[in-house]
Amino acid sequence: MSAAVIGIVIFIALLLIWFGASMIRIIKPYERGIYIFLGSFKGILQPGLRVVMPFSQVVRMDMRTQTWDVPKQEVITRDNSPTAVDAVIYIRVVDPKKAFFEVQDYKLATINLARTTLRSVIGNMNLDEILYNRESINMRLRDILDEATDKWGVKVEAVEIKEVDPAARVKQAMETQTAAERERRAAILKADGIKRSQILEAEGKKRARILEAEGKRQAQILEAQGYRLATILKAQGEAQRYRIISLGSATLGSRALSVLSLDTLAKVADGKATKIIFPFEITKLIESTAKYLAGQETEEKVTPLKYEEIEKVVGSAKEILGPIPSYEEIEKEIEAQKKKEESERKIDLSPEEEKQLFEEKET
Repeated sequence: MSAAVIGIVIFIALLLIWFGASMIRIIKPYERGIYIFLGSFKGILQPGLRVVMPFSQVVRMDMRTQTWDVPKQEVITRDNSPTAVDAVIYIRVVDPKKAFFEVQDYKLATINLARTTLRSVIGNMNLDEILYNRESINMRLRDILDEATDKWGVKVEAVEIKEVDPAARVKQAMETQTAAERERRAAILKADGIKRSQILEAEGKKRARILEAEGKRQAQILEAQGYRLATILKAQGEAQRYRIISLGSATLGSRALSVLSLDTLAKVADGKATKIIFPFEITKLIESTAKYLAGQETEEKVTPLKYEEIEKVVGSAKEILGPIPSYEEIEKEIEAQKKKEESERKIDLSPEEEKQLFEEKET
């Protein structure tokens, strides 16, 4: 009798433990509990330790963002290009009650809805639009799915197309098109490069000719200036020479002039020329010299002339010679001419040519 009592006590204790354990529910921080008692919805259990009635059902709903793959499927685009497309969707349960009671399996329903929506959207677009407008496709899919799943208490946070894989023959045609496009761009770039090189070459030749012409012009100007100054100095030297000769010969008599004339003839005869040309009056010169040496002719007396008397006959030295520039004055005149030429050249040249000319001068 005692053994039976002990067995009953143990059974009742185990039964109480089981009932007590069935009444305790632990809800994790990222979960919400759907509390159902005897087929009736009682409420949403928040995270923590919760006590419920015996024979109650608590369905845990994950409130975190979930990532689900949309299986790859073949879609015919608007331009009749077979294409295999797959995607990934990011969803989150925002209303546990709707997600449990409004749809049998919100995960399966969302994936199937994403497949059909993806097929519908891709089928209304050309292949080029699909390849280059993925971002707009993703946003469009997200808006459509989010609106459709709102009644299920599910929010579609994002939709991303993972891969767009056209058929093999379409890929081959795309590769051919890409190769042709690249060849076209290469031809355009090559032609543009040739054009640019010819333009630069023509510009270089133009600048070279301009600089060459400018150099020749500057050289001719400097040569002309040098020739002008040399001519002036030579003429002034000749004038001064003649003045000195006139001043010196003013006091010479006929005998001295005869001796000088004979000395000049001696110098002419001292040359290496095979022919010597004597003036027609050489006989008179020799005759007068001979008479003078024989004592038959007396020397005429020459009265020396004063400097003022010579100037009255020849003229003023300043009037004959003119102003003789010094070396410093010649240098200043050349520098002034160079500056004038450079200023005129800067007006004709562009800023780039002026910069290039400055660099050449520095070099």
